[in-house]
Amino acid sequence: MAELGTTLNGQHQSTQHQPAQHQPTQSQHHHVTGHRPAAATRLPSVLIATRHGESTANVEFQLAEASGALSVPISCRDADIPLSMHGRQQAQALGHWWAALPSADRPRSVWCSPYERTAETARIALAQAAGLGAVPVSLAVRYDERLRDRELGVLEMLPKAAIEAEHPEEAARRRKMGELYYRPPGGESWADVALRVRSLLRDLCEEEAGRPVLLVAHDCTVLMLRYVLDRLTEERLIALGPVHNCSTSLWRAHEGRLRPDRWNTVDHLTAGAN
Repeated sequence: MAELGTTLNGQHQSTQHQPAQHQPTQSQHHHVTGHRPAAATRLPSVLIATRHGESTANVEFQLAEASGALSVPISCRDADIPLSMHGRQQAQALGHWWAALPSADRPRSVWCSPYERTAETARIALAQAAGLGAVPVSLAVRYDERLRDRELGVLEMLPKAAIEAEHPEEAARRRKMGELYYRPPGGESWADVALRVRSLLRDLCEEEAGRPVLLVAHDCTVLMLRYVLDRLTEERLIALGPVHNCSTSLWRAHEGRLRPDRWNTVDHLTAGAN
């Protein structure tokens, strides 16, 4: 399997120790002076990433932020939060968009976070695309925990007002450190999520070489996907803003790299609505 830098963006060269070799003869010289062909880079032909549709927690947190509430009426695990009705409609629109893609770009492989809201998004979108004859009905979804949402530890399920009131020292530390490096107690920083995204990409590039792939994930994991693939600075990353529900972001394999084609677009959500 190719090393991570080579697998993703074609710039890494192995630094593993190579055994000493004898001085090449004249006939061998052309093999060691830059004429040796590079190892083939293994990449999906197209990589598409989407965030899950609107969840019931998204709705509750919007209401809490608007009112300054200190809690949200959610008692289940983060992993078990389902889509809202609007989120299910967004997932259907995503399926219509999927079916309308050119055949060469149409994913026939799906990697998905195992959380309920992402799994539900993938199921609904796949059913729509299959119903339109664009993909096989039997297409399997691969669930991978490395695509799960960022874990917030002691800040889990707390609106901003509650964090300021109940954990003022953490709120201050968060502002000082910034989201890329701030790790709440028991949780993850964005950089921690980026590490598991890199690990997932290593496997995905090896197993899905030459094929179009769809990733169904979360706001933070899609952000970190762009951070890794596009080699963003912290400043450029922060400037991106949130990833929209059921938005589409696309990268194409070109000259040994996955190169961005679109980012965080939502036109299809209106076009695909029933």
